[in-house]
Amino acid sequence: MNSRWKPSVTVAAIIERGGKFLLVEEHTQDGLRLNNPAGHLDPGESPVQACARETLEETAFHFTPDALVGVYMSRFEKTVPGQDMPLDITYLRFAFCGTLGDEVPGMALDEGIVRTLWLSPDEIRACVPRHRSPLLLTCMEDYLAGKRYPLALVTTDPSVYAANPQGERALASPL
Repeated sequence: MNSRWKPSVTVAAIIERGGKFLLVEEHTQDGLRLNNPAGHLDPGESPVQACARETLEETAFHFTPDALVGVYMSRFEKTVPGQDMPLDITYLRFAFCGTLGDEVPGMALDEGIVRTLWLSPDEIRACVPRHRSPLLLTCMEDYLAGKRYPLALVTTDPSVYAANPQGERALASPL
């Protein structure tokens, strides 16, 4: 059997305003958890586009990434009902900081998102057991340490936006 290991590529927005960070509270298999606005990279989009889209879907706020905070990997096992072996999942996360734009009044949040909230660094550090990912704290600490890299560090080849082998156009256009 030929199988290739493929990490799940995700994006996250590290959004700070007035000394507090915008987080989402969401339903997970392990109960209510806190996370950065984050999600998976979709076909036909760049990591920057994915971050803007995921932030809008999870917070109802427009977001424009201005800098890369870092690229992170984490791994965990997820139990699956009816299966003896847990899933071994590795995430590759691109975390961006940027400019929070206007809120879209009345916009429904992604399924599973209960609410958005603003927490201080000390409040975030005090609730680690409620974090969905260990990367929430790591990304915040890197942001607070001033880590910022140009968006040009993450290159998306134009082929990402081209038609796929079945002839369908990609979903997003380049920024």
